[in-house]
Amino acid sequence: MLAMKLKIHEYLKSNNKHLSKKNTFLKIYLTLLLSCQFGFSQVDVVYNNLVWSDEFNTDGALDANKWFHQTQIPAGGSWFNNEVQHYTNRLENSFVANGNLNIIAKKEVFTDQNVTKQYTSARLNSKFAFTYGRVDIRAKVPNAQGTWPALWLLGKNVNEDGGFFDSNFGTTNWPACGELDIMEHGIFPNQPINYIGAAIHSPSSFGNTVNKGGIQANDINQNYHIYSMNWSPNQITFLLDGVAFYTYNPAVKNASTWPFNVDQYFLFNIAMGGFAGTIPVNFTQASMVVDYIRVYQNTAVDNEAPTNFTASVGTVTGSSVQLLLNAFDNSGTISYTISYPGGTPITFFNPSGVQNAVVIPNLASNTNYTFTVTATDLSGNAVANSPIVLNATTSVDPQCGGSDTQAQEGSFTIGYNYNFQTIGTDVKITFQLLDPKVGLVAFLRNQSPFTETQMSNVSGQTFTRTITGQTLGTTITYAVKFAFSGGLAVTRFFSYVVGSNCALEVASIQDVVDFSFLNPVKEYVNINSESKIDKVEIYNMVGTLVLESKEDTNKVDVKNLSQGIYLIAVYSEDKKSVKKMIVK
Repeated sequence: MLAMKLKIHEYLKSNNKHLSKKNTFLKIYLTLLLSCQFGFSQVDVVYNNLVWSDEFNTDGALDANKWFHQTQIPAGGSWFNNEVQHYTNRLENSFVANGNLNIIAKKEVFTDQNVTKQYTSARLNSKFAFTYGRVDIRAKVPNAQGTWPALWLLGKNVNEDGGFFDSNFGTTNWPACGELDIMEHGIFPNQPINYIGAAIHSPSSFGNTVNKGGIQANDINQNYHIYSMNWSPNQITFLLDGVAFYTYNPAVKNASTWPFNVDQYFLFNIAMGGFAGTIPVNFTQASMVVDYIRVYQNTAVDNEAPTNFTASVGTVTGSSVQLLLNAFDNSGTISYTISYPGGTPITFFNPSGVQNAVVIPNLASNTNYTFTVTATDLSGNAVANSPIVLNATTSVDPQCGGSDTQAQEGSFTIGYNYNFQTIGTDVKITFQLLDPKVGLVAFLRNQSPFTETQMSNVSGQTFTRTITGQTLGTTITYAVKFAFSGGLAVTRFFSYVVGSNCALEVASIQDVVDFSFLNPVKEYVNINSESKIDKVEIYNMVGTLVLESKEDTNKVDVKNLSQGIYLIAVYSEDKKSVKKMIVK
């Protein structure tokens, strides 16, 4: 799909001089259609209507109705982060040519505002600001040492002297205004060239924020890539060429974690030096080339309520209940809210007609819970049979070992293995992180009373701790916090009955399903394993079960899956393993 989209765009772009107004509309329609189909399975809300864009088709200066040059130096005569450039409004640093915006960072002596610097560049503010939607930016960005290209957003209410919106709306200091970084390069010293990052800055975490993700791209200086952000009331997902690589979705959304319920505006710039490191003496100039920027929202008035709302109880464990939810709506997206006594309401979005298996974690064992589930569309139209009330009683079955991907803080991509083992009156607890991380340490968390104790590293990313003097037959509940360079992630809580020998009957860390397949996959995933595979499950990166197969388990048909990153879980008897899978 991505190759098709790029081919259509290149054809239309190369024939731009001969396009009629009608064909220009066709260009926008085709790209919109392909964009929506391409990203559907990886985001929570699909945005369909193009509301603002710049195709950069008029040579010369930028469109003054859409863009503002931010040039005023902050207090102290220097830009933030020890950057060394002047930002100017000259054509030498920003202009449109051959259907592209060009931002040029140059080595030159330049004096402005009574300050002389050795480098110039451009910092562009959009005069458009919005709340919620999808952004696609097709661009080539520099990867030269000492350059810091960025495509990002700030809250319209930011108090930043010299910014376009500051004089009328600048009431809030950074980071309370919120910052959304779609693409940054050059400020990750521990990563290779062409590693691009996305980040969230808010009062809860800013500067070297823990709320960030990244992905390796293919020569960002020579190749166009589409840098995207899908921003809904529930979560913010960042994508490279249509493939999601980081999602921000804090469990509690307040002014500290979620200042992202008000308008944000775009900034395009190339900074020099500072966090980007030393600028080579032979540097002359670097270019950012932007083909287009497009913003999509859902603008049509929707009075049609969802239909066929169903909700049922799925898998129940000693500490969690799975609810299976589905509904249909013309908007393409359903909003579900789950509430239960003693718990924080959970609201999330899911594509229409796609069953979502949501797990309610951290529950008490052998306890009856009443869940009230409501369903609406994005316009707030409620389904006729909403709410549905479900009852479930958690089991007393101990959870001795296996694999999981659920997190109560942060997130896991591949997941983790866990194992509980009783030795006399002691319990040995072992966790293994499957996601590759640097500087990893682990802490064992007791649920009640809450305590946190560092675990011992066994080898690699496997950690263990033994808790002594336990009473046989009692239930203990623990989780593990993995802390690593740049962030942390916490597993869900697991309940275990002291003295149980179920660890002998289920998959332990050393006894998982040994399987392999070739990545990426297309049409079919061919699974190799010496064990008989009983079942294969495939989940998207927001945790929705999108495919299950109990037949032809060594060759699973994935033709109906959109291109993207998934998790594939393989079951053999009482064993389970989870790996990352890329569908092309």
